[in-house]
Amino acid sequence: MTVTLRKEGLIGVLTLERPEVFNCLNLETLVTLRSLVADIALDRDIRAVIVTGSGDKAFCSGADLKERRSMPQQQVEVYIRTIREAFTELEKLPKPVIAAINGLALGGGTELALACDLRIMSETAQMGLTETSLGIIPGAGGTQRLPRLVGKGIAKELIFSARRVHPAEALAIGLVNRVVPAEQLMSTAFALAGEIAANAPIALAQAKFAIDCGLEVDLASGLQLESNAYQLLIPTKDRLEGLEAFQQKRKPVYRGE
Repeated sequence: MTVTLRKEGLIGVLTLERPEVFNCLNLETLVTLRSLVADIALDRDIRAVIVTGSGDKAFCSGADLKERRSMPQQQVEVYIRTIREAFTELEKLPKPVIAAINGLALGGGTELALACDLRIMSETAQMGLTETSLGIIPGAGGTQRLPRLVGKGIAKELIFSARRVHPAEALAIGLVNRVVPAEQLMSTAFALAGEIAANAPIALAQAKFAIDCGLEVDLASGLQLESNAYQLLIPTKDRLEGLEAFQQKRKPVYRGE
């Protein structure tokens, strides 16, 4: 398998399994990724997701350029549509997604990380939207997601220069949430995922929806989105469980109901 999904408690771990080619994305990998993301969306036992790469050299080095060189133009268009849709479906998962960036994350690799909700970066990793150095532009959401995350000016600098971003800068500009030693990357990701997964899954889904959709509209519309999302939670059993647990001074047990 080019991508695997394993479950550890309430956490699903998606791993790109092509370390011999720096976990680059061929068409098969993207099709498999989309299929697994669809499975996760329907799996109520998975409440948080970690995305990472196999080995210690690369998270994802972007498109499989060797495969791309052999593709006719029509197939290239299919590839571009597939990678864009795969990342969008990952972004729209109604569950928090954490990118554990364990090595090189270039081009489509950075775009994959941008499609996740949170990013934890190894001290030995590098990121970058390097496409303009290859005569193209980011085509899997990079020109749209990066400026929304770090601001237009910084995004333009990074995309126009095609330079690599090292951990200290990535943290300083808000490209990643945390930078940790390589040996602590997965334990940190699991700890954060576990902290998230302990909360009410319907509330997490609605919080993600309100934040992501609210950023695309004016404040008044965003506040209405938030209100609507809140209203959906009032009749849930999990909301009542949260109140009872607080009153009884115990940890709540959420069931996604």
